Amino acid sequence: MITLTISGMTCGHCEAAVEKALAQVPGVVNVVSVDRNAGQAMVEGTASAEDLVKAVADEGYEVEVAA
Repeated sequence: MITLTISGMTCGHCEAAVEKALAQVPGVVNVVSVDRNAGQAMVEGTASAEDLVKAVADEGYEVEVAA
C-alpha cells in the first residue's frame, strides 16, 4: 500500500477529484481512502509512487509520498 500526503483538498469535490485521478492510474487495484482532513490518500496495487504523485499533481494539488 502507498500512502500519499496531499495539500490543498478543501471539500468533498477535492476528495472525489483525487480519488478519480488515482483510480485511473494503471496498476491501481483499490483507492482505499482519500481524507481531506488528514491530508492523505492510500492506494493498493502495483502502480508506481511516481505515477500516483503525477496524477494528483496534475489535478492541482501538492503531493508527496508519505514517509
